[in-house]
Amino acid sequence: MVYFLYFCSRKVKKTILIWAFLCGCLALSGQVRVRSFSEQIRTLRASRAYLVLDGESIDGSESDNTMEISFDEMSHDVHMYTYMVRHMTADWSAESSLTSGEYLQGFTTQDIVDYAHSLNTSREYTHYRFSFPNSDMVLLRSGNYRLTVYEDGDPDKRVAEVDICVVEPLTKIEATVRSNTDIEFNGRYQQVDVEVKPTAIEVRDPGELRVLVRQNNRTDNQVWLTHPTFFDARTLRYINRKELIFEGGNEYHHFDAFSLYFAGVGIDRMVYELGDYHALLLPNEVHQGIYTHEYDSDGRFVVNAERTSDVDTEAEYVWVHWMVPVQQPWFDGALYIGGELFQNECSLRNRMEYDNHNRCYHLTSLVKQGGYDYQFWFVGKGTQNKTTTQRVDGSYWQTENEYTVLVYWRPFGARYDRLVGFISRRSE
Repeated sequence: MVYFLYFCSRKVKKTILIWAFLCGCLALSGQVRVRSFSEQIRTLRASRAYLVLDGESIDGSESDNTMEISFDEMSHDVHMYTYMVRHMTADWSAESSLTSGEYLQGFTTQDIVDYAHSLNTSREYTHYRFSFPNSDMVLLRSGNYRLTVYEDGDPDKRVAEVDICVVEPLTKIEATVRSNTDIEFNGRYQQVDVEVKPTAIEVRDPGELRVLVRQNNRTDNQVWLTHPTFFDARTLRYINRKELIFEGGNEYHHFDAFSLYFAGVGIDRMVYELGDYHALLLPNEVHQGIYTHEYDSDGRFVVNAERTSDVDTEAEYVWVHWMVPVQQPWFDGALYIGGELFQNECSLRNRMEYDNHNRCYHLTSLVKQGGYDYQFWFVGKGTQNKTTTQRVDGSYWQTENEYTVLVYWRPFGARYDRLVGFISRRSE
């Protein structure tokens, strides 16, 4: 509490810093959906956005087509973790109709045996990692895969999930982002137009294809398209669609806690007390209606720490303190901190609380050393968990966002959804 009171008493500092190194590191990260179900499991990561099935199988022999998955368990106790893989439907709502032998060659489960204890850190943790797929788990089909990590050989004791996309490059996708929308011109929104050209498949009915569009790997505002605006034998066009109008939002805030000895980008002060490190971030003011360009990485993060030879086991865990000065609390909804740091979800772990005495929203969370992007998301009552950045950060058509387009194909009589196209495009 002492850190929070100090934090609230500080004046806002205006800082202009170059963040090129951190942005370069963040750009290497892939965006994949991950979820942890235990406060003991932290820094769950996957090394790439998707895998490519450009032949009969993926066996993990190619390093550029293998996913490295890792996480920390916050103790030095050795736990028995196992992972299993299931083939899912396009919308991830259920398992597909395929048997495990049809999409997987080898074992259906694997124990995680590669782990290492943290070294010379204030907080003890154990780093677990594994590669997927591998020679014991060979993937045979495209589509969605859900990898579930559980403890003590009991699938009911799940601790984490990773959603993996395996794509067959059978279509060509083009996507454009423009500020001229059906709502307004050069205002708060961006409109996405998508064109799909089947290059190696025959689409007889446009309803065979389902197109998913995501902004910055978020699911709260993702859009499913089932019928194109125009369709012929060679092209499906999804243009001038109101559902493809996205709030532009604002550039992500960021902080860099790679050092424990001085304040990095976005940090007001580093404090060490009672055996823990604390990073007090610069206060984030409510927007003033002016867009300012900043380089960001669309919500990603990278683990990074100075004076270490292995950041996976030598980086410290730091208490990070966020604060937004607001004179009165908002009674029409709740404020969250969004980004890959909190798995792009809205939950109790990233919901900010209002402090009436200091007149500000605040949140404290334990985070591994590194560089992190984040935004402030407001969820209004009755909006079905759809977030907006307009309450704090504002929304602008100039904002650079990453849009991902996935194309699923299930022809008549097929038993599963094939992922036949995957691209990412940045708005400019």
